[in-house]
Amino acid sequence: MHIRYLLMALLFGLLMSACQEAPKADAASVTTAQAVVPMEGEHLSLDTAHSEIEWIGTKPTGKHHGRFKLSSGTVYLSKDTVSGGHFVINMKSLENIDLLSDTAMKNKLESELKGTQFLEVDKFPEAIFDITGIARCHPGNGDGLIMKDATHMVQGNLTIRQITKNISFPVKIDFTAKHVITDANFNIDRSLWGMNYRIDKSMQDKLINATVNISLHIVANR
Repeated sequence: MHIRYLLMALLFGLLMSACQEAPKADAASVTTAQAVVPMEGEHLSLDTAHSEIEWIGTKPTGKHHGRFKLSSGTVYLSKDTVSGGHFVINMKSLENIDLLSDTAMKNKLESELKGTQFLEVDKFPEAIFDITGIARCHPGNGDGLIMKDATHMVQGNLTIRQITKNISFPVKIDFTAKHVITDANFNIDRSLWGMNYRIDKSMQDKLINATVNISLHIVANR
């Protein structure tokens, strides 16, 4: 009987640990910064009121969900498809959205994430993303992509804390009469931008996963 309860407790523990892993999503591939080619063609302004970036961070004891606002951006169109883009992310806009009922904890978490151990928003108030390449894709069996409704693969230089890396991830782009709408969901390693706080797995319950889940919803007005 004792063995049975021990096995059940172990299984429960494993399930709880699995629940606190980063959400299942395509991992962004990361390389060194690439040259940004000057963009030509029709340019559309970002709809900052309807565009946002959401994030999910995880740890052994739970997870947190939040978002950023974008300050500005431009999407370039050439031959009826997206050919480039430049986006400015307001890092000071970081907001937690899962602790709305606990103001003290919400403020504490936001202060920690904006502080020197993570984003240092007072010193680095903006992050920049510049598209360096875009190509059509047709996800199917065996290609390894989780985002099966992706229409394109995007490459771009992401600058956070004055550290620039080129990242690549799948996106879904919809073209309407009034808008170009881009959605994406991928995982990224925060330590590549110098944010190494509590990523040592020996820290057990104090560990904060280096992998962060990112969801993009970008709306540009025609």
